[in-house]
Amino acid sequence: MSLLPQPLPLGPRRGFAAGPALVTGAAGLLALAGLVAVGGADPLAATILALPVAGVAALQAFRARGEAARLKAEVAETHAEVAAGQLSLPYTAVLNALPDPVMVISAHEPDDLTGRRFVMVNLAGREVLKIQREAGLLVTAIRDPDVLEAVDEALFGGLEGEALYEPGGSQERIFRVYARPLGLGADGGRLALLVLHDETDIRRVERMRADFLANASHELRTPLASLSGFIETLRGHARADEGAREKFLGIMHVQAERMSRLIDDLMSLSRIELNEHVPPNEDVDLVAAVMDVVDAITPLAREKGVSLEVNLPPRGSVTAVGDRDQVVQVAQNLVDNALKYSPAGGVVRVSLEDGLGIEAAMAPRMDQAARLSLLTPDHGPDRFAALSVTDSGPGMAREHLPRLTERFYRVEGQKSGEKSGTGLGLAIVKHIMNRHRGGLMVESALGRGAIFTAYFPRAELARRRREPANTDKSDDVAKVS
Repeated sequence: MSLLPQPLPLGPRRGFAAGPALVTGAAGLLALAGLVAVGGADPLAATILALPVAGVAALQAFRARGEAARLKAEVAETHAEVAAGQLSLPYTAVLNALPDPVMVISAHEPDDLTGRRFVMVNLAGREVLKIQREAGLLVTAIRDPDVLEAVDEALFGGLEGEALYEPGGSQERIFRVYARPLGLGADGGRLALLVLHDETDIRRVERMRADFLANASHELRTPLASLSGFIETLRGHARADEGAREKFLGIMHVQAERMSRLIDDLMSLSRIELNEHVPPNEDVDLVAAVMDVVDAITPLAREKGVSLEVNLPPRGSVTAVGDRDQVVQVAQNLVDNALKYSPAGGVVRVSLEDGLGIEAAMAPRMDQAARLSLLTPDHGPDRFAALSVTDSGPGMAREHLPRLTERFYRVEGQKSGEKSGTGLGLAIVKHIMNRHRGGLMVESALGRGAIFTAYFPRAELARRRREPANTDKSDDVAKVS
């Protein structure tokens, strides 16, 4: 076995192995001790033999110290890159590929509340928090007190923390925030890692189950009680009365149909709410979708004596990013409502306007009428296609408008015909429009009917929402004029 010094293989960039130096030095010392102990070698000869071994150990220890110094320098360099917001590949690519929002927070003084800065944020974080810069003041991105407290504990207490965070806006989202200390940066500031994990789906499933049971038990109680009463009557004195039997069976059939529609609408609303935060990604021909609804409802309108006036551009000229089945559901619910509340001899008008800005989409279409934005989109000045449905019904007073999209809400004193609705139609419309990042307006005046306008972002512009959003957001506040 050669005792000449051998080249020390360099370790990977982010680490080194000190094992060879320790093993070589230990072997030399053991050899020397063994020769002297057994007296089988001259001490001078043993010393001469041990010199190459000691030299190898010294050389390897020297190289190990150099490798440790290089590693320390690289760690300091990485901290400096993080602190400067210039983290280079492959770190930037790895962080940007993560589906969860990730931020690195830097701060120097505990008392300097405005000194908390994010020095790095990945693509998912910029999209969720609606920021375009990779560095800036933390309070410009997150203002939640619980999250800021968890960040402070990680920065200055060295403690791991968690909090729940809801960014706000039309699309409700819930995140579990994890704050972890990262130690000191190259500039002496303290660093902390902030990770946001999306728990929206879990929360929505839990709430969907609770809401479905509560709504179903409340709304199904009346028709079930009616069915039970008629069944008891038919089993009793009305058993032999053919006229009463036919009448009661007809009422029972209507109640059973109502329960079926109610369950269908509840299931539909639950599915929509579950995926409301996930925007659709298909191209939908709005004109073709609306025409399908008009063609299907024309026989019902003719039977009721209501005229349909349709003003649509050519097929294929208006396209939106959406879910076609849900777009059809929006048009179906709006036209159904207009037909229900329009008397015989009345008119239902359906129109589609294209290329409107947000102000034009929300502009009044009925003079001297109460007007309310039931849903206002979060994003900025995209172009919209607005579907408007006008009825010739009794209209509604101003105080009823804010509650129109509540589940099971009905305007007192108004009847919607023999087949009453479930009270979920407009709630479904609002949640569908919210998923499509669109808006919903209502205008009404007593004795003059109502106009509902649903406006969809145009296809070529709606895709911009997948890019980092502008920090300026529209206020999602109902505006009554």
